[in-house]
Amino acid sequence: MNQTQPLLLRAVNNGSLVSQILIGIIAGALLAVLSPSAAGSVGLLGSLFVGALKAVAPVLVFVLVAASIASHKKGNQTNIRPILSLYLLGTFAAALTAVVMSFVFPTELVLVTNGAEASAPEGIGEVLQTLLFKVVDNPINALLTGNFIGVLAWAIGLGVALHHASDTTKTVFNDIATGVSSIVKCVIRLAPIGIFGLVASTIAETGFEALWGYGQLLAVLLGSMLIIALVMNPLIVYFKTKRNPYPLVFKCLRESGVTAFFTRSSAANIPVNMDLCKRLDLHEDTYSVSIPLGATINMAGAAITITVLTLAAVHTMGIQVDLATALLLSVVAAVSACGASGVAGGSLLLIPLACSLFGISSEVAMQVVAVGFIIGVLQDSAETALNSSTDVLFTAAACQAAEDKR
Repeated sequence: MNQTQPLLLRAVNNGSLVSQILIGIIAGALLAVLSPSAAGSVGLLGSLFVGALKAVAPVLVFVLVAASIASHKKGNQTNIRPILSLYLLGTFAAALTAVVMSFVFPTELVLVTNGAEASAPEGIGEVLQTLLFKVVDNPINALLTGNFIGVLAWAIGLGVALHHASDTTKTVFNDIATGVSSIVKCVIRLAPIGIFGLVASTIAETGFEALWGYGQLLAVLLGSMLIIALVMNPLIVYFKTKRNPYPLVFKCLRESGVTAFFTRSSAANIPVNMDLCKRLDLHEDTYSVSIPLGATINMAGAAITITVLTLAAVHTMGIQVDLATALLLSVVAAVSACGASGVAGGSLLLIPLACSLFGISSEVAMQVVAVGFIIGVLQDSAETALNSSTDVLFTAAACQAAEDKR
């Protein structure tokens, strides 16, 4: 028994999170069908999971963004600037595509709003006014109330101020960021249990109506990612290189995207991308910087996830969105995606930031985050595959364009 228990705990800790979430979804659905009363009681597990996400998300955004900016170092004179431009353009294009898809295929979710009503902004002026007041919020209050825009503003300001601090100070801040990320990973490891409770209680209360919303939401997400991977990214590469982009696109998807799909980590896929860049005969001084940088800020998949799930919450709450506000959401989603955590499901924790633009409460936003974890079995894998393969794609495109000019 003494040997079996550590082995069991090790298997749970090191097991595939994807398979564990799948088991949680299936188990929750079965429990809801076989014993609705018992399924309702395990809803506490889902509530605890959502509460943990709600507690850790503001701290995560604040620490990671501040540490990232404080530790940023100016790169050498390479092709980094055009690659950075491609990263930002691709991320914004992804957010914009997600907005269009969400309006063409509006999705409503079954959420427990407890009578909560979001005050629909009348237009871009009201949204910008709300945005400004959130930016100047007290940082402590922003953390306590889940004001993610205020948290982000203070994190950027502190990061810029600490950029000129001593290396020791930067190291301490990076260690804090690592510690917070470790706590987030522990919370994420509880996702199968939390999702088991969420699925069981949701189906027990609403039947299988909620699953149709999840399926439609997943279809919009994956459809948007396919459009970016097979249409928008090739167009961007073509305008950059004036070459047929598809041989390079398919090579990156095949040799980088497939691996990233199963690792579900852009950071873990960095060695794979480095090796692919070497075989593509790219400049090492360029890809040795652009690939790790891309794993941090090139987040087209995350921008899609943030945008689609936020607009799903907007449609669910019955909020009307005009074109100008939708464009602002695209910008916010693109910027937020660049700060997405490197842990599995990290982009989901930035959804409340985008939701706050529309006056949606943190409680409702965190339920949308939980829905994201339910569909994350495929969503997060596809998101990582798109993000990671695009790192190599844009790096290769910039290098090819530079060589053609010589």
